[in-house]
Amino acid sequence: MTIDLHKRQSGVLLHITSLPGPHGIGDFGPEAFHFVDWLQSAGQSIWQWLPSTPIGPGESPYQGVSAFAGSPWMVALEPLVEKGWLATPVPPEGGFDASRVEYGRVLPWREQQLRAAAAGFFAKAQPHEREAYEGWCVSQRHWLQDYALFMAIRSPNAGAGPSQAGLTPSGGAGRTRPAGGASFNGQPWWEWPRDLAAREPRALETAREQFADEVSFWQFVQWCFDVQVGALKAYANQRGVNIMGDLPIFVAHDSADCWARPDLYELDEHFQTTVVAGVPPDAMSAAGQRWGNPMYRWEKMSHEHFAWWTARVQRMLSSADVFRIDHFRGFAAYYEIPGDSPDATRGVWKTGPGKALFDAIAKSLGELPIVAEDLGFITPDVHELRDALNYPGMKILQFGFGGDGGHEFLPHNWPRASVCYTGTHDNDTVRGWWNQASAHERAYAASYLACGDADIHWAMIRACANSVANVAVYPLQDVLGLGSEHRMNIPGILGGNWEWRFTWDMVGAEPGRVLGLIAATSGRAPIALAGLPE
Repeated sequence: MTIDLHKRQSGVLLHITSLPGPHGIGDFGPEAFHFVDWLQSAGQSIWQWLPSTPIGPGESPYQGVSAFAGSPWMVALEPLVEKGWLATPVPPEGGFDASRVEYGRVLPWREQQLRAAAAGFFAKAQPHEREAYEGWCVSQRHWLQDYALFMAIRSPNAGAGPSQAGLTPSGGAGRTRPAGGASFNGQPWWEWPRDLAAREPRALETAREQFADEVSFWQFVQWCFDVQVGALKAYANQRGVNIMGDLPIFVAHDSADCWARPDLYELDEHFQTTVVAGVPPDAMSAAGQRWGNPMYRWEKMSHEHFAWWTARVQRMLSSADVFRIDHFRGFAAYYEIPGDSPDATRGVWKTGPGKALFDAIAKSLGELPIVAEDLGFITPDVHELRDALNYPGMKILQFGFGGDGGHEFLPHNWPRASVCYTGTHDNDTVRGWWNQASAHERAYAASYLACGDADIHWAMIRACANSVANVAVYPLQDVLGLGSEHRMNIPGILGGNWEWRFTWDMVGAEPGRVLGLIAATSGRAPIALAGLPE
């Protein structure tokens, strides 16, 4: 579905994992389709979610093991039951927490269900289903083969026969355990045997044979992801709802991407990072932030006409109509930290690939529907790059009340070519922000928005909706007026993040009705939705 980011519209930010459902974590199952219906009824035309790639340390979707794969935990189980590949899942005794994702309990159970479904597929699939799976594997082989092998080598199930791994791949019986015993269970790829870490052809060939069952499992899971996200996106588009994805700028060191193409990253002969990503010290952090992601060899990527990036963006657009690109400022200039530095104090700024990168991608894919995340330490070159590419930037209303009327994050100073938010997944909820704001911020916001304790969340939503910004997006927590205990992420804190889920009894009828009125009267939905007298 084509999206026009210059058209007035609005939407809701809700990550897939935050959806309700009986299986411990939100997924592409029935509740996702129900949420699309709710968005349509509330006059919203955008559903924004966080990266749908596999999660990494601390359950973060911004540190995953692949920039191309989908999260296995978003694969819904109900469609697998309907196909006859999986028996009706029975959650552990007591079920799962409906208000948060219990990752330690949920993920092992979900993997068990996926393995059972894979076994059912390889044993029972109809010819047309097997043909669809095998054709998809061929079409995605440019990233799938390396990803599936990477996951297979890391898995404690690698090398197990069908009785242990839970499946028999197409065209063959279960293999025996690999020479040398078990897999390299959870070890980072640079600690694998040198020939495998260095991707010597004979080692790769041997690994593909030894880990064939496990490779088939991970390929099956990714096929299911693609089928399900495609069905959800088609359903949303048919109802006038666009999907906005999220593309992190960097990849993790311990990732299939880095292992598959180490020459694209600043690594030494032992595959260790020589320089890493982060941001410099500021008023919020005297030591800055050392993220640890390997830095790209931009010159090498440029010589290849940015083919890796083109493939990555093409993959993103298979599941989203538009996407937010994280840390956009890193394409103008990025902060490079020595790999042996424990913090970010020794970093230096380096020039990024700039417009040439996006021109190369657009040459292959056409006009790019990108929202530039241009927050944080922003210099004029970042805005110049954003404007040269004609990408809208982001405006966060919560940030606007710390100064005076000249503040760039107040609505009267926003340009039309922007996407405005009450807050993002990295901020407190509006109500949480209000409760902890300084006296100046509260007084300024109360005067500017003409509101108080009871209606601060609706006042902020109205301010965004009535602004000139072409696109307005509100976290579901703000639509529901929820407090700090419902926030999604606290940056810099490892553990306890990315867990929040909602339940439909938290919603009721009123939030959707009011959101629809605001959308209609602000020109972001048909005026008929307001139900005004003729």
